[in-house]
Amino acid sequence: MSFSSEVKEETSKLNNLANKEAVKYELLGYLATNHVVLEKNKLKFSTENEYNINRFGKLISNIGYSNYEIEISGKNFCITAKPFVLPEIKYIEGKIILQKDSIEKNLNNELLSKAFVRGAFLGGGSINNPKNTYHLEILFAEKQNAEIVCKVLEEYQILFKTLKKKNDYSLYTKDGDEISSFLALIGANKSVLKFEEIRVFRDIRNNVNRKVNCETANLNKTVNAAFKQIEDIKFLQKTGELKKLSSSLQEIANLRLENPEASLVELGKMLKAPIGKSGVNHRFQAIQKKAQEKRSN
Repeated sequence: MSFSSEVKEETSKLNNLANKEAVKYELLGYLATNHVVLEKNKLKFSTENEYNINRFGKLISNIGYSNYEIEISGKNFCITAKPFVLPEIKYIEGKIILQKDSIEKNLNNELLSKAFVRGAFLGGGSINNPKNTYHLEILFAEKQNAEIVCKVLEEYQILFKTLKKKNDYSLYTKDGDEISSFLALIGANKSVLKFEEIRVFRDIRNNVNRKVNCETANLNKTVNAAFKQIEDIKFLQKTGELKKLSSSLQEIANLRLENPEASLVELGKMLKAPIGKSGVNHRFQAIQKKAQEKRSN
């Protein structure tokens, strides 16, 4: 079962249908999405989630519309019913349009606003497996419907982006914090815990990868620098110039030849009179300069 299906199963099983007004607003959330359509004077809602179709049936039964049918078509469950007569919606050219003034006057009620957003997710929402990527999206057939849901989310400081998709309108986010807050808002508490657990694991894995990449880059840098130093030293050695250098430069040169993988810090500690990284680097710069002068001649 996908993570999206798990979230829908959890929220579909919520035992919170006692409040009739909250039931209606959750149903309005469903009706706002592109998954509920009007065909041949009948409302039709399709989903692959059995719990979700049962939830929709319970909602319409609770507001007094018990005359509906559920059919199975392939992997999809489909429920059809007569169009609901509700003051918060209008049917225009086969589309369900939320009536902004009628519905928004009650969305300052926390119970109703949460029910409304939950219905929108159950109706047209999806969420990717957070192990792979963070992406939550709800699809709407009408821009006004999307804007009303977006405004409710903003009241809870949950910020989604809007995108026109062919004939649909999408509310979406790719932000982990926003997704976690959204799941908590619609009452998917178990899913929040699972989502956060996956987020922690991903963060740890990403931090480890960054550290490994950083250490690898530093190691490559050290190896390349050592290779160049050894190349200069051997060139000076071959030309007889190495023995003409000061004793301090000869000492660091011999230590490099004996310890090709050592860092500058490690080489500095090996000296008879130990010095720091910058001091060692200064000596190698002097060796490099001498090798360049010799090559140019």
